[in-house]
Amino acid sequence: MRGLIRLLILLLVAVVSSTVAQQANSASTGGASTTFALTSSAFAAAAEIPRQYTCKGADTSPALAWSGAPAQSASFALIVDDPDAPHGTWVHWVLWNLPASAHALPQGVAKRDQLDDGSRQGRNSDGKTGYSGPCPPGGQTHRYFFRFYALDGKLDLAPGAGRGDLDGAMKGHVLAQTEYMGTFHK
Repeated sequence: MRGLIRLLILLLVAVVSSTVAQQANSASTGGASTTFALTSSAFAAAAEIPRQYTCKGADTSPALAWSGAPAQSASFALIVDDPDAPHGTWVHWVLWNLPASAHALPQGVAKRDQLDDGSRQGRNSDGKTGYSGPCPPGGQTHRYFFRFYALDGKLDLAPGAGRGDLDGAMKGHVLAQTEYMGTFHK
């Protein structure tokens, strides 16, 4: 019963966070309604992330798609993190300079500093390049936020940079942002 209550609270927090993000996005565009959205064919929003995308499976990144980006978007960035980690937010993936012409990431993005399309990946909290899937402590359910940003240009940031570097480089360049959340229980 306690687990069900915790999951309901986590889902409520996700809905409130999404609403606040949408309101902030609307305010930043002068009140105009935007439809910038991130989705995944691998799992529904606020649902359990399938095992294959976690440390208990193949640990491959899930397929992601986006739509409704501002017309002036020049590139995109992605940060995946776990705010429920016991010792502070755990970063699972940082990716930037996705081309403005892109509308999706396939499942299983290569764990390389630079991808064929010019996108760059940084270090996660494991100190490795690329995606590192959910892996909460045993008996716990954590939330995993896929935060996606439309940027007004490409970032001059070297491959292998960390989340702090990416956050700093994006300051003043975010045109819109959206997020998608999944959970995992180990």
